[in-house]
Amino acid sequence: MARLGCRVVTADAVCVDGAPVGIAEALEYKLLNKPPGVVSTAKDPHGRPTVVDLVPCDSRIYPVGRLDAESEGLLILTNDGPLAEYLMHPRGGVEKEYLVAIDRKATPHLLGALRRGIEVDGELLVAKRVGQLSNTTLRIVLKQGKNRQIRRMLSACGFEVTRLVRTRIGTLVDPSLAPGQSRDITTDELIALRTGGRLAR
Repeated sequence: MARLGCRVVTADAVCVDGAPVGIAEALEYKLLNKPPGVVSTAKDPHGRPTVVDLVPCDSRIYPVGRLDAESEGLLILTNDGPLAEYLMHPRGGVEKEYLVAIDRKATPHLLGALRRGIEVDGELLVAKRVGQLSNTTLRIVLKQGKNRQIRRMLSACGFEVTRLVRTRIGTLVDPSLAPGQSRDITTDELIALRTGGRLAR
């Protein structure tokens, strides 16, 4: 018989009028720097390493969106469905920023095409912002988040991506996080992600 003030642990079975009552799973928020060769799924039928394998967590967490296997960089894993939907849906307006190395010198025509938008397989793919860091390195900011969007856009212009690294998700950045490492996302970082505010660094 439970009394007011009793604490419940996960091993306890709680019933009300004979009906079992579930215990809400604690929400988890992890930031991973995904290395190449790891797939952005919870399980892989081909036995490849997954991002979930790299993140120690007692709860069942899932990646928010995807980075293809050969791409690198920041990836959020969580069991917070509403936050995941907000971050992935275009109406959330959450930017993702990438450093992109290409196989030859970028041209003014390429930069203009990326900014104007390129139709690929019936979809108009547009970069929100494009900057050139060197002859063969671009900084690209997206809001659309279409499947393999950057690779498809550059391929349509005759360029090949040799390396792609996601460096920012909304306000969330961490240049000190090594490839393959993960950490908890702080409360302040979560608030900034949800509100679009920027944290001082």
